[in-house]
Amino acid sequence: MKRESNKKRKTSETDIEISLNLDGIGLYNVQTGVEFFDHMLESFARHGFFDLEVEAHGDVGVDDHHTVEDVGILLGEVFSQALGDKKGIKRISHSLVPMDEALAMVAVDLSGRSYCVMDMHFTQQKVGELSTENVEHFLESFASSARLNINAKVEGENDHHQIEALFKALARALKDAVQVEHDQIPSTKGVL
Repeated sequence: MKRESNKKRKTSETDIEISLNLDGIGLYNVQTGVEFFDHMLESFARHGFFDLEVEAHGDVGVDDHHTVEDVGILLGEVFSQALGDKKGIKRISHSLVPMDEALAMVAVDLSGRSYCVMDMHFTQQKVGELSTENVEHFLESFASSARLNINAKVEGENDHHQIEALFKALARALKDAVQVEHDQIPSTKGVL
């Protein structure tokens, strides 16, 4: 069974198309108009071994908020759709990723319930064109539309390193959590 999805989302602020293959090899083609965000999504694809295509056109002349938020929403939707009924998945996982002085710790639960807990403190308003406040907003949007739980903490001195370690840790935790290990729905409820 292929665990892939492709969706489009068009609003008055953004026009986005995303394709995702959960069982890929880390191929990517990402164009959001926010270069550092592209780099983070490329890192997410590479370290999660997800094949990912993102084409986003947004009102980045205003700022990056709408584009980052809507990519998070649509990425969550394609992630959830590609995952299907979740039969056999590991479901819960975590990852620790260092990058120079930074350390990111991410735990995920593909529970069908969205929740996001984050402990991150950036010193700069932006890294490249990406507003650091939108990193948390992206993760919240992704968790909400994917209906999963993310608990993340990142520490360090360099905001670039912290954010990159965070995206890598999220990718590695999700790659582990989506692995098919058995033929059961991993819940006492019988559904996720």
